[in-house]
Amino acid sequence: MNLNAPRILVLNAGYEPLGLTTIRRGVILVQNETADAIIESQHFLRTPSRRVPVPSVIRLRRMIRRPLGRLALNRRNVLRRDGFTCQYCGKRSSHLTIDHVLPRSRGGRDAWENLVAACHACNTRKGDRTPEEAGMPLLRKPSAPGYLAWITFELREVPEEWVPFLPVTASRIYAD
Repeated sequence: MNLNAPRILVLNAGYEPLGLTTIRRGVILVQNETADAIIESQHFLRTPSRRVPVPSVIRLRRMIRRPLGRLALNRRNVLRRDGFTCQYCGKRSSHLTIDHVLPRSRGGRDAWENLVAACHACNTRKGDRTPEEAGMPLLRKPSAPGYLAWITFELREVPEEWVPFLPVTASRIYAD
């Protein structure tokens, strides 16, 4: 078990998700009574004299301001947002390209709302046209991920016990 891996969901005093923390920091927060363990995982840290349960979800005892997390706009995060699925044909793959909905040659910018995951065949077929001109409607309109996306993008899978604490949109995005 990697003690420095971000594997504990941190909630504000009002149960609002704030982010992830490492196992080491989460256990220290609970032991120092800065946070309460809301859900325990099945793991324990063992010392020579005792077993310390590793929490899966902790709640801070004091309210703090929610950080304004901004997710970096890069290829990996666009693919994660789109669930590694071509937004034209629906094919899932780990070998996708990034397509500009409004081509750069027509003033399309690098923005969350203008970038989608596309398989090589669809990207080539669409070429330097808009989806409407190419007769290739998007499966989902691209948009910037919500503030919780940056919390869980680094995880391959959101633990089931976290879902009740995440907004419906966040839990739906990561259920794929």
